[in-house]
This record gives sequence, structure tokens and C-alpha cells, in this order.
Amino acid sequence: MLKKKEKYIVAVVGATGAVGNEMVSILEERNFPVGQLRLFASERSKGSTINFHGKPVSVEVLKDDVFEGIDIALFSAGGQRSLDFAPAAAKAGSVVIDNSSAWRMDPSVPLVVPEVNSHDLMWHKGIIANPNCSTIQMVLPLKPIHDAAKIKRIVVTTFQSVSGTGMKAMNELHEQCTAFLNFREITPKVYPHQIAFNCLPHIDSFLDNGYTKEEMKMVNETRKIMGDQSIKVTATTVRVPVFKCHSESVNIETEKKLTANEVRAILSSKAGIVVYDAPQKNIYPLPIYVAGKDETYVGRIREDESVENGINMWIVADNLRKGAALNAVQIAEKLIE
Repeated sequence: MLKKKEKYIVAVVGATGAVGNEMVSILEERNFPVGQLRLFASERSKGSTINFHGKPVSVEVLKDDVFEGIDIALFSAGGQRSLDFAPAAAKAGSVVIDNSSAWRMDPSVPLVVPEVNSHDLMWHKGIIANPNCSTIQMVLPLKPIHDAAKIKRIVVTTFQSVSGTGMKAMNELHEQCTAFLNFREITPKVYPHQIAFNCLPHIDSFLDNGYTKEEMKMVNETRKIMGDQSIKVTATTVRVPVFKCHSESVNIETEKKLTANEVRAILSSKAGIVVYDAPQKNIYPLPIYVAGKDETYVGRIREDESVENGINMWIVADNLRKGAALNAVQIAEKLIE
């Protein structure tokens, strides 16, 4: 269990990646009480530096024996590195907050969105899982609705930005857009098809049931976070040519009838949510406006006229912030409370 201190030794594992960089920025922005920041990445990043509060911090090579004395370790280095190094960090006394999918469905590991289920932090054993980016932004508005009217079924289609894949994908989108507009040949490298001016209904690998791993993550993680295995969830995840922010079209069916105005009132009172919903004035969440924001934006709230107790909504959040780095730092903030 984390000991109360004035300042903490914090590590960011995978510090040179898109999410790792964002973690460092958010620790600084939110004035997290960092006494010492240690940065880890692979051998090829050794010696590079990242600025923190105006001072360069050198990147160290990740090894099993580096975690002694570290209080909190924010991991964003991929699933295999999390499996390899998170147990060593926890054994050394660090609390690991892991952004990969490696530990999310482990029954002994809490899967946490602080505004939704911070109580689950009480039973961590040294490793805490950060949920999938698309799951985080969906459960944030759905949990208060579930508490008010019990959600029976969720149908979600995501429109996910390339930053969810990482820096290489962001560079590929930029390069492909430039090539396309200059009538040059496009050769996909990160994705199996061209992403510029295209939509790919394919995120992560396909499973035997016809769904992708990303889709099944949303199904299983939603139930675990919301603490209700009875909720029926089906998902279609789509990669779109947007640099930052994931968007989601979400349809829910509840046991108790809620009007659209009642849903707006419920969500307007909750921390971390902005109801941005006046479509007659062309006001609804857009990735270009939500990028860089901490809150999850919800709009296009309307009653589903095809079922008795249905609601449709449109949800947008910055996947590098609330969908990853910010949520991890917020977990750390809850821990030190």
C-alpha cells in the first residue's frame, strides 16, 4: 500500500511514446507532488531527455532492478513489457498503473475510471489497470445513467483516431494525406490499408467470433468497471483519419424510462463530463474542439424511437488524455488522497 508523503518518486515507463509523453506533461500540468521523476524506455532511447518543470530528465533503460524506491510507476510501454516488468515493480514496492491491456481482465487487478469506480482501488495488490481508451469515455457518462435507470443493453460504434495506435500511425496519416493530395503513390505500413481519406472497420486483430480484440475489450471492460455482468454490450470499432480524439455513437436501452432532458440533467451534474448539446445551433462534440481537453463531451442526446426505453448519444474525448494518460494520473491522485 502506498505510504502518505509530501512528495513521491514517480516513474514513467514508455516515456518516449505518445502516451508516455502525455503522462509527463499531465503530471506537470496538474502539479502532481513529484519529488523525483524517473523516465524509462528501450535501449534506443537511452540518453535522450524530456523536459519536466523546465529541466531535462534523462531517459533510462528499462530493467527488472530499476524500481527500488519508486512509489508510483505509470506504465505505457505495451502489453508484453507490462507482463515482464510490472510484477517486478510491484515486488519492489511500487504501485503500478498500467495503460496496456495486459492486466485489465485479471480478477485480482482493479480496472479503474476514478469518477466511476474509485472504490475498487481499495483492493489493489500493487498493480492497477487503466482501461481501454474507448471504454473510459463510454463508461464515464453511462455509469450515472445506469445508477438512475439500469442499463440493459449497449450498442456502440467507435470512430477512433490514429493516435490510439501511436506516433508512427500519426506520422503515417500525415504522410499519406500529403502523398494523396500530391498524386503520389501510397504504401500502407502501420495499417493494412490506406488510412488517409478512409475508414477501417478493423482495430486490433480479429477473433474467431468475428469481432476484433478492441471490440471485445469494450464488452468485457465495461461490465467489469460498472460492476454488472448482466449488461449486454456489442461494439464495432472503426479507425478514422483523425489525429486525436475518439468519437462514439452509443445507443442504450434501460429498464426505467428516461427522457433526453433527464439524461442531460443527470450528466450535467457529473464531474469530468460536458454536455454540449444544441444541434439546432450546430452545437455537438467534435474532435477538433475536444482535442487537448480533459473532459468527456456528450451531445446528440435523443430518445430512441424504435424501443420503449432507449437513448442515443454522441461521445467525444481526447484518447491520449482522458483515454490514457490523464486517467492514469487521476488514479495516482486518488491513491495519494
